[in-house]
Amino acid sequence: MAIYTLPELPYDYAELEPVINPQIIELHHDKHHAAYVKGANDTLEQLEEARDKEQWGSINGLEKNLAFHLSGHILHSIYWHNMTGKKNGGGGEPLAADGVGELADAIAASFGSFAKFRTQLSKAAATTQGSGWGVLAYEPVSGRLIVEQVYDHQGNVGQGSVPILVFDAWEHAFYLQYKNQKVDFIDAMWEVVNWQDVAKRYAQAKERTPLIAP
Repeated sequence: MAIYTLPELPYDYAELEPVINPQIIELHHDKHHAAYVKGANDTLEQLEEARDKEQWGSINGLEKNLAFHLSGHILHSIYWHNMTGKKNGGGGEPLAADGVGELADAIAASFGSFAKFRTQLSKAAATTQGSGWGVLAYEPVSGRLIVEQVYDHQGNVGQGSVPILVFDAWEHAFYLQYKNQKVDFIDAMWEVVNWQDVAKRYAQAKERTPLIAP
């Protein structure tokens, strides 16, 4: 059976300067993300052992651990690709002239305008209690885009929603550079959003079979 592996970064550690410095990228990817990958694989091994031995006393804790580590791996895997350096077209807003007009239209339809969407996602990321994420997700029942606050890695999400843009609001994502100014970090994140990647994820999410047939 396949195991989870740490994906390579799609750029070097310095790609996102000055928004995120190389030291943060290196620690965040090589240490924190790697720990979620290891945690997911270790938990799967423990679940296999529980099945083989018919020992289920730790099932609640193992299921929580799997959700935590696996979701951390998935969200971080999206996060790295959601960003690109300004020299490579990062930041701004999605525009039809850049080939991402369908995403731009969906944002306007779901939130009223890009400015309103940006404010909502920024507020969601900045005010997530404890550690967590701000997420733009495609909701397949209505076919609209929604903003979610993700506590830790997996709580408080609409079932079936597909994350297409994620803002990591855990302290390890920014503290070495921004200290306790989470709001400043989130404001700066908009300068490196890779709208081409977000648009690709939106198109892929729309192609999935709806959860509820019309």
